[in-house]
Amino acid sequence: MSDIRVTVDVVIFTIKAAGLQVLLVRRGIPPFEGTWAIPGGFVLPEEGLDQAARRELEEETGVRDVYLEQLYTFGDPGRDPRGRVVTVAYYALVSADRQLSAGSDAADARWFPMSELPALAFDHGPILSYALERLRNKLEYTTVGFQLLPETFTLTELQQVYEAILGRTLDKRNFRRKLDLLGILTPLKAQKRGGPSRPAQLYRFSGR
Repeated sequence: MSDIRVTVDVVIFTIKAAGLQVLLVRRGIPPFEGTWAIPGGFVLPEEGLDQAARRELEEETGVRDVYLEQLYTFGDPGRDPRGRVVTVAYYALVSADRQLSAGSDAADARWFPMSELPALAFDHGPILSYALERLRNKLEYTTVGFQLLPETFTLTELQQVYEAILGRTLDKRNFRRKLDLLGILTPLKAQKRGGPSRPAQLYRFSGR
């Protein structure tokens, strides 16, 4: 029986230009050299899966202490031309105010809107689709969307995060009514200024 190797792939989401974007790396080595891919790599002999995912996340973005959740295990026999490789996929949510610095063996790293993805290596297309579906589902019954916001934010910025993930426009009144019922926001004395509109009330997520 041939050896089975294990990798981790980390789907890294953020909000940029009012849209949901994902970090992809251009592979600098075979297979699929020159093709865009989800950041990831082989699990080291002394590592657990979560430890490997957090290492890859830090190596690819330079950040730590962000929301990271195991997504699914993908093990189709033909998914990797190097042999029998099973990957455990994760997704991470990174606030747009975090400074990222790409590294590793990638030739390039770039943010892509989820609506404008390039051709992808391996089975990374289905992995991204699954990650987006999971994020959308969790948005309906958890406060996971707050992980994509800075510590303080306006209600408009919060609604934009939800709209970016769901891919549709939300009714402003209904959205804010739901927030009031949940009681998860703490209003601050400070306001956000700048731009042609009047200053907007700043909030903090009560669960932080």
